[in-house]
Amino acid sequence: MIRIAGLFAIWLLLTAATEPMLVPDVSAHNIDIRYSFHGSEEILFGAIVYPDGVVPEGKIDIAVVLRGPSQSIRVREKQKLAGLMWANADDTRFRSAPAYYAISSTRPLKDIVDERTSDIYELGLGSLQLSPASGMTPEAARRFEAGLIDLRTRGTLYATHPGTVTISQGVLYSARLDIPARVPVGHYTAETFLIRKGHVIAAATTDVEIHKTGFERFVALAALYFPFTYGVVVIALSVLLGWGAGQLFKRV
Repeated sequence: MIRIAGLFAIWLLLTAATEPMLVPDVSAHNIDIRYSFHGSEEILFGAIVYPDGVVPEGKIDIAVVLRGPSQSIRVREKQKLAGLMWANADDTRFRSAPAYYAISSTRPLKDIVDERTSDIYELGLGSLQLSPASGMTPEAARRFEAGLIDLRTRGTLYATHPGTVTISQGVLYSARLDIPARVPVGHYTAETFLIRKGHVIAAATTDVEIHKTGFERFVALAALYFPFTYGVVVIALSVLLGWGAGQLFKRV
């Protein structure tokens, strides 16, 4: 009875709404990383609930974003000295760069939102608010931001997929995003934006957790909570393996 009452209350809220609402979900709220993990696929899907159940005329668009976790990262710029060797020339720190960011949309972002709206909702790689360290010139900040985005794009941690969100009968939407094998663990958010005439008219968020399991989880927790012991064990294993390899080659 309690569950039926809850569903009835949700139905009343949705039908009483004067603006469209999004009901989002994902194919997996928890993704386990094991030794055999070679990446996976996350499906972001859901429904658009319109006032009185009437689908309005005109074009609507959907953009979905999977991002997280936010981290502080230092980016170094290399220059070639005397045409012979590469060396660190300059560096900066970004205070809140997402470790992973992927966005899919029904059409290219430039065709559905303007630059201001993209910046407000961080729609697209060029609109990420990375919070560079203070004291940098705007030109230097843009150069380092472009370098960070390029590195993570080539590493498949940042991605843009225009034209990959499908909408069925103006109500049901879905999109598929690839989770690379080297994705960081942590808390992620799956965001959905309903866009009409260049404006975001509805947004919704759901959570996704990516974590290690089995032996990988044991190693990660050991390194986090017992760093000294972990370091001693790693050094001892390295010495032992080196000694064993030396003895083996002596016999060969």
